[in-house]
Amino acid sequence: MNRPALSFSIDGNVAIDSPPFAMQPKPVRQLDTSQISSSSEVHWQRFSVAYDYPIAFTREIFSPDNPLLADVISRKEPRKTHRCLIYVDAGIAATWPDLTTRINAYFAAHASRMTLLAAPITVPGGEAIKADLETVNGVLEDIRHYGVDRHAYVIVIGGGAVLDALGLAAAMGHRGVRLIRLPTTVLSQNDSGVGVKNAVNFRGCKNFIGTFAPPWAVLNDFDFLSTLSRRDRLAGIAEAIKVALIRDGAFFDWLEANADSLAEFDPRTEEIMIRRSAELHMQQIARGGDPFEQGSSRPLDYGHWSAHKLEALTHHGISHGEAVAIGIALDARYSVLKGLLPAGAEWRVVWLLKRLGLPVFHAQLLEIGDDGQPAILAGLREFQEHLGGELTITLLAGLGRGHDVHRIDDTMMTAAIDWLREEANRHAAA
Repeated sequence: MNRPALSFSIDGNVAIDSPPFAMQPKPVRQLDTSQISSSSEVHWQRFSVAYDYPIAFTREIFSPDNPLLADVISRKEPRKTHRCLIYVDAGIAATWPDLTTRINAYFAAHASRMTLLAAPITVPGGEAIKADLETVNGVLEDIRHYGVDRHAYVIVIGGGAVLDALGLAAAMGHRGVRLIRLPTTVLSQNDSGVGVKNAVNFRGCKNFIGTFAPPWAVLNDFDFLSTLSRRDRLAGIAEAIKVALIRDGAFFDWLEANADSLAEFDPRTEEIMIRRSAELHMQQIARGGDPFEQGSSRPLDYGHWSAHKLEALTHHGISHGEAVAIGIALDARYSVLKGLLPAGAEWRVVWLLKRLGLPVFHAQLLEIGDDGQPAILAGLREFQEHLGGELTITLLAGLGRGHDVHRIDDTMMTAAIDWLREEANRHAAA
């Protein structure tokens, strides 16, 4: 069959070498370029995207008569059967051996709204999962293999490190698949699990590879806390103390008044602490004006510049929550030395931490680096590099009121470290 030959003219019209009876092309409309300037111009693109996701608190989330998970999954498309891929922290899998049975029963009870693409997949828990991209790559391969698209769900059950790493994978797959977090530790329920950050470490740099990606939902089941070790359960309270110190003095007073109940894991007291801490973190993210941390101020990381460095110096011999406890005590004392916080207020911070069995000092704070200065002070530079811009450290101008500074006096910070050492020694002698 002979096809008409096409030829293109320089003005964009098309000529067809064809018999007279062939259909003639429509004339091409010409672009009016009279208003286009040849000089440089800047056009500003502006748009906003509203984010909303539920943060719920419950018990027995996989009980068939608890509709929370099914409701959350189907909230935008109620008539659809939604496809789900579930990951479980190895620590949770070990302490909840019947969890897979519970999950299967739940999905069977709500089969009209949700289906499992595979049996729940167990992943390593703890900080080791964030050491490299191996697990992230594995989850990405699962997303590809099981055909998880932007309208399917990745559901992650675990502590903060697992949520961080698998949240990163979910944010990367197809540029973002729906992520539902089920935090299982005090720290992840009252702090990290409710936020918008995902990350893994890179060559020893904490959270170097990551994204800001809001989840589809955060569902906190208090029952998961019952199998935590005493050490891990207490460590998570440090983040509640942190947010109370920078945002809510009345909450700090409440933590002081209920320290004994918190140390004994009274269920009602623990629930109030987690809920209020989560609320304060949510308020900062939603109303602080910088949810994706484009500026230099990061008040929710009060006490964290030294905590992150201390974790590295101890090769994660102490947990994140324990390092934060030391960091907030250190910065409370420095705030007093700097004249920002009234003298004596730091005693209240240290007393509360000690009453809860949390550390206020670690010998690694005394390590001297190659430059002859305390190695912990390198955390200031690393903190600035991670956030970018001007060094901004949140200190305390009151118990419940944060205050940003842009310079830290090394000599004064060293004096604060020495004070913590004395406090730790006094406590040990007593």
